[in-house]
Amino acid sequence: MKLRGGPTPFRARGGCDREGGARGVKTRIAESSGNCVGKGRGGRLESGVQKLPETMRVESGQGGLRRLVIETERAEAQIYLHGAHVTHFQPRGQKPVLFMSARSSFEAGKPIRGGVPLCFPWFGARQDGRRGPSHGFARVLEWDVTGAETRSDGTVEIGFRLLPKSWAEQEWDGELEVDYRVTVGSALGLELRVGNPSNRPVGFEAALHTYLAVGDVRQVSIEGLAGTSYLNTVGTPITQTEGAEPIRITAETDRIYKNTRSTCVVRDPVWQRQLVVQKTGSNATVLWNPWIAKAKAMADFGDEEWPSMLCIETCNVREHTITLAPGQSHAMQAIIQAQ
Repeated sequence: MKLRGGPTPFRARGGCDREGGARGVKTRIAESSGNCVGKGRGGRLESGVQKLPETMRVESGQGGLRRLVIETERAEAQIYLHGAHVTHFQPRGQKPVLFMSARSSFEAGKPIRGGVPLCFPWFGARQDGRRGPSHGFARVLEWDVTGAETRSDGTVEIGFRLLPKSWAEQEWDGELEVDYRVTVGSALGLELRVGNPSNRPVGFEAALHTYLAVGDVRQVSIEGLAGTSYLNTVGTPITQTEGAEPIRITAETDRIYKNTRSTCVVRDPVWQRQLVVQKTGSNATVLWNPWIAKAKAMADFGDEEWPSMLCIETCNVREHTITLAPGQSHAMQAIIQAQ
């Protein structure tokens, strides 16, 4: 894939210029990336950001990969630059919202298992006959940090971008600008924005492959998808329609729910909470749990970890692939909250 020029400054909602935000802690954004150093508590970051807010620091994470650590009065979070991957989000006084496998790889060129992998520009296996990693290359490339801000309400906002140098060996025919925004507060906000600056249409798939942490997946119920048509991909793919009752996980589950923009609610009686996944700009939802046999078959997933997680993925995949005309852009957003 070809991307034009350098990164544009990260612009937060509500309006921020290059010299800082309209509210909260001001963070100066450089005109270009790779020649500035951003300093947080306890680390250094090569980035377009010259200084990080006091609520954020850079450190060497697992496998020596760099990560941002956010600690506020409302919540804490960790985000690896590798894949712009959120691996931890925990509101104060609550259990972690995201599941992470203890057997995950933390290695350049390999995906992280758990948290929120960012699948782009394809979902599943590559379909154009060329070689490429499952779920696209965005989750195995290092992203650039383009901005950071602490709002007046204490919410932290971080911007990321895939730079042209990241795409050099991916053999992707297209020209897109790809930005990702993460907000950490009482809820976790995720927004993937893709623009087409070229003179021809470009298509892509995308998913926020969110691993939710649950007390026991066999006891949770999922609401919000009643009456929705879905592709069941376990075994021979077959299209089915969800019933009226809340969904229960009783076996390996891998479903693509179609034509849905609904909010999903996971009711967890073991941890006595519910997890709410709201979304915009997404026409499909994936529901996934590997169950027993598939968990044992995955090298980067513990044999006994499957009861502790459930994926509810905000996405545009298969027949909901996004095609951008020249000059168009598209934003897909998920907001994840524990109640």
